[in-house]
Amino acid sequence: MGIDTVAVIGAGTMGAGIAQVCAQAGWRTNLFDAFPDGLERGMKAIDAFWDKGIARGKTTAEQKAEWSANLHAVADMSTAVGDADLVIEAVPEIPELKHKIFADLGSMTKQGCILGTNTSSLSIADIAAASGKPEMVIGMHFFNPVPIMKLLELVKHDSCSDQTIAAAESAGIAMGKTTILVKDVPGFATSRLGVVLGNEAIRMLADGVASAKDIDTAMVLGYKHPMGPLALSDLVGLDVRRDILLNLKKSFNDDSYTPHPLLEKMVAEGRLGKKSGKGIYDWSSGSAEETELPK
Repeated sequence: MGIDTVAVIGAGTMGAGIAQVCAQAGWRTNLFDAFPDGLERGMKAIDAFWDKGIARGKTTAEQKAEWSANLHAVADMSTAVGDADLVIEAVPEIPELKHKIFADLGSMTKQGCILGTNTSSLSIADIAAASGKPEMVIGMHFFNPVPIMKLLELVKHDSCSDQTIAAAESAGIAMGKTTILVKDVPGFATSRLGVVLGNEAIRMLADGVASAKDIDTAMVLGYKHPMGPLALSDLVGLDVRRDILLNLKKSFNDDSYTPHPLLEKMVAEGRLGKKSGKGIYDWSSGSAEETELPK
């Protein structure tokens, strides 16, 4: 299946990043958000990313002009998705919200349109069922920051067609991603491993085993991780990490996925990581600085 037009639903951090790489792939890209302010912020974030690339000499003004011409802010969802060959949903991890959106997409999109959901832990089969055409739905789990991270985790459910999988793989390659294909099980491959490592790192921090910086340095230099598990948890969002753990705990009926009390306390206090300015680290300076943890 050839792709000419892509629609991205949700203009938050992930949605804006997905729209950016789609525009850079040469596709007409319609970015929609239910909140006008959110749509404006998403468009500004993409523009700022491109400007930063030019300032660093990694891209050119000519490239930005070409990519910008592909990107369109659209205030109406049906208009955004009507001619799309691929729709990627990137709204918050609220099952009811995603189900409602896919029920709408089932009737708004044209025949043959691939429907992707960017979720890190929710059931793809349940989301697909809401659309009324589950064979066209696939999980497309991107990583933050989307324009930089090379992995795209594709998640297949029992009703997903081979054609949909092949189309999603081709789209991922066109976006410059390396794709992996996993089954629709809670946490997939990446989230399941990532949250367990992060939760254990928080346990070590709470137990005073080492400082946050030293725990992260251990994994960066000892295991060649590009980022330590604590800094990564802050980047993803401590609330997101907590919610994934709770979903895994419920899905597997396994208490080993229980979020550490320190994680729960930070979320309750609004210390969600980089997006709130403080989490495990203090991000107010723009980089991760050690800070006092809640008692």
